[in-house]
Amino acid sequence: MYSYFAGYDDPKGLPSFSKFARLSGVTLEELSDFRKHKEFERAWRECIEIRRDYLIDLAITKRADASMAKFLLSESEVSDDGSLNFSLTVIE
Repeated sequence: MYSYFAGYDDPKGLPSFSKFARLSGVTLEELSDFRKHKEFERAWRECIEIRRDYLIDLAITKRADASMAKFLLSESEVSDDGSLNFSLTVIE
């Protein structure tokens, strides 16, 4: 999992636990259940930091909207289960 996050190189998205779970043939819930193991929990937290760094780099280099990156970073601080849920309202 750590290698997946550290080596992530898809310009169209961000690394996520759900993408990794699908790639590994397990559900996000099954993947999350491994967090009871100390080493896996440590890797999980490191992956969260890698994703944060990735978002920050995207915003700083203006490859992503800074306000959206800020929002995603604030959401990831609240949610520690690896999921990211948000609503987006488009006003015309």
